[in-house]
Amino acid sequence: MSKILIQTTITGAEDAWCAQRFTKLADVLRSDGHTVTARNREPQHDGSDAVLSHLAESDFDELWLIAADRGNGLSPEDVRGILHFRERGGGILTARDREDLGASLLNLGTIGAVNNFASYNRFRERRRFTRERIAASYSTGMHREPVHRAFRRIVPLEPVHDVLRSGKSPSGVVEYFPAPPHEGALSVPAGLKHARVIALSANAATGRAQNLAVAIEGEIGGNGKPSGRAVAASSFHYFADPDWAQRDGAPAAIEESFNDYIKNLARWLAPACA
Repeated sequence: MSKILIQTTITGAEDAWCAQRFTKLADVLRSDGHTVTARNREPQHDGSDAVLSHLAESDFDELWLIAADRGNGLSPEDVRGILHFRERGGGILTARDREDLGASLLNLGTIGAVNNFASYNRFRERRRFTRERIAASYSTGMHREPVHRAFRRIVPLEPVHDVLRSGKSPSGVVEYFPAPPHEGALSVPAGLKHARVIALSANAATGRAQNLAVAIEGEIGGNGKPSGRAVAASSFHYFADPDWAQRDGAPAAIEESFNDYIKNLARWLAPACA
């Protein structure tokens, strides 16, 4: 099992999206056997965070980075620490919000390249699908109405990624994600190797699609060795306590299936030696 750091890019006093709002996420990870530390950014005298700036020398296996800043959430030392952490095999999940919230992610190499922000690298890819394509992508047939207001149907793209497998779903695949109030834009720029969209939401009536998660694997770091795996999520609202509470009354299987997604992420992001 992994030693996981859930880290925000803001201090605890800045706004609602501090580490104290992600206790249920930590509980799900702990229930699967992982050791979890959750903390907020704590700038030192030089502006760097004592943990992130030395992450590569730590004994953490994974970083779950909740990016709630407006572009100033990572110092140059923090960026170097995170990039070196990934080079030595550490797994990284990032989650952000709409517009420019979480823009400090842009400094994180390939992870930054797949995140789109309104003022910096506006969304480059606008997918459209026919009703037939959307229906064919659904693992259990035609589009259905949401089973609960807090969840929405997703399209796991083929080949279905390991993090989207769930024995709680009749199809064996995670079919529903929480429906966040808003989310950020993700895309895979042309020519960017080792990254692919693994899940999206799609409206069968309009054919419009929204990328929900991008997985990165097989990238070679500056040290000539394989870098750790990474997943970019379109919204930290998937994992936040206030949004978790909105799921009350949803079918247990739907909630448990999404919890499988969280557990799968932790297992997939773990370094091979963890």
